[in-house]
Amino acid sequence: MPLVASFGKLPGTVGPRAWSVTIPVPRTRRPFPARRADGERNESMNERSTATQHLLRDMFAAAIEAAQPSRCIPAFLPEAPRGRLIVIGAGKASAAMARAVEDHWPAPLGGLVVTRYGYAVPCARIEIVEAAHPVPDAAGLAAARRMLEIVGGLSADDLVLCLISGGGSALLPLPLEGIGLEDKQAVSRALLKSGATISEMNCVRRHLSAIKGGRLAAACHPARVLTLAISDVPGDHPRDIASGPTVGDATSCADALAIIRRYGIELSPAVRAVLESGSAESVKPNDPRLAGAEFRLVATPQMALEAAARVAEAAGYRAHILGDGIEGEARDVGKVTAGIARQVAAQGQPFTPPCVLLSGGETTVTVRGRGRGGRNVEFLLSLGIALQGMPGIHAIAGDTDGVDGLEELAGACLAPDTLARAWALGINPLQRLDDNDGHGFFGALGDAVVTGPTLTNVNDFRAVLIEANGGA
Repeated sequence: MPLVASFGKLPGTVGPRAWSVTIPVPRTRRPFPARRADGERNESMNERSTATQHLLRDMFAAAIEAAQPSRCIPAFLPEAPRGRLIVIGAGKASAAMARAVEDHWPAPLGGLVVTRYGYAVPCARIEIVEAAHPVPDAAGLAAARRMLEIVGGLSADDLVLCLISGGGSALLPLPLEGIGLEDKQAVSRALLKSGATISEMNCVRRHLSAIKGGRLAAACHPARVLTLAISDVPGDHPRDIASGPTVGDATSCADALAIIRRYGIELSPAVRAVLESGSAESVKPNDPRLAGAEFRLVATPQMALEAAARVAEAAGYRAHILGDGIEGEARDVGKVTAGIARQVAAQGQPFTPPCVLLSGGETTVTVRGRGRGGRNVEFLLSLGIALQGMPGIHAIAGDTDGVDGLEELAGACLAPDTLARAWALGINPLQRLDDNDGHGFFGALGDAVVTGPTLTNVNDFRAVLIEANGGA
C-alpha cells in the first residue's frame, strides 16, 4: 500500500499543503543524473539533491508501511474461543488494528477501541471512538469507562483481544477516585514540557489511572486476555506501551513521586494525596487475575528501521542502524549524530560512504522558548547547525504516527543548503533552536514533512545519508 504524503511549504498554521505526492516503497534506486559539463554542474547537483531527498522520503515511507496493521495483525490472530470474542483497544493504530481483525475474523465479534481524532477507520462490528492526544479529553474518559463496562461479567470461556499502540495512555484517561480529568490534563501538560522520558511519564500515568498498569486486564478476569501491541517505546517494554493496561507493573507510587520531584512538577492537592497515600498502586506482575493474560508484539521500531535499510541497500547505500531506542535531549542527539556523520564523510570511519545512518527511539524536548516544540525537528535543526552545510550530507527525521509533538506535522528534511537558505530569508537557525521553533524554521523553508494520519506508530525515524566524496 503506498503512503500518500505531502512535502511542501506550509503557512504559519496548519492548513492546505503546497503539493502532494504518492510515495511507493521503491525496489530500485532512482537513477541519478549523469555528470555534466562544468557549466551545467549546479543544475546537475540540484537534481541529485532532489533525488537524494526523495530517497530519504522513500525510506520513511517504508518504515511506516512496515508497521501497518493490515500487514502485522493477521498472523497473530488467535483461534476462536468457546465463548465470545471481545475486541478492545487504544492508540493511534488501534482503529486500523480493529479493521485488520474484522477483515480476517469470520466469526461473531464486538467491542470498542479508542483512537486519536482523525485516525478512525470504518469498522462494521467494532465501535470506533475518537479522543484527544497528547492531552486527554472527556471523550477519552467516557470511552475508558465504557470499556471497563464492556469487559465486566465475562466468563472463563470468553477471550478479550486487546489492541494496543502508542498514544493509548492519553486516549484512556480514567482517573482514580479522588482525581479529576482536569488534574490529569495538568499533569500531562507538565510532563510533556519537562523533558521526562516516555518511561518516566508512563510511570506517573499508571499511578493516576483506574485502567492502566494492569487494571484493564484485571477487570477482564476470569476471561483470557490476548494483547497485540505495536511498540512505540524504547526497549519495547510492555508496561510502557500505552502505560501497560493489560500487564503487571513492578513500579510504585514512590517511583512516580520521585519522577515528579526530579522534574519539579507541581501537583494539585488531590493528586499528591492519592500518590502519597499509596492507594494508587498498580496491579503487580504476580497478581492472580493476570494469570490468563498474554502479550505479543506485532510491530516494533526495529522492524521499521530494517524496512528502511532494505530501501537504502537497494539504492546502493550501505545502511547502518545505530539503535532503535535512542533517548536524550533531541538537540544533544542531533549534535552527536552530526559528529558521527562528519567522521564518516571526512575519514570513512566507522563506516565508509556512501551510506545511511538510521536510528529510532524517543528523544525529549525541554520546552523553554515560545516555539511549538517537536523532538524530530529539534533534532534535525541541531544536526544542521552542527554540520554547518557540510557537502553531501542529507537527513530526514519524523514521527511515524505523522505527529511530531503537538503539531500535525511528521517532521522535516535537511539538505546541505538548508542553513544558507534560512539565512537568505533572514531566519536565524540558532535563535530558532533556542526558541524550540523547529517546526517554524522548516515550515518557512518549505521542508516540512506532512503525512497526515499514518494509522500506525513505531516512534521516531531518523536517517542521515552521506554521499561519497561529498556528493561531488
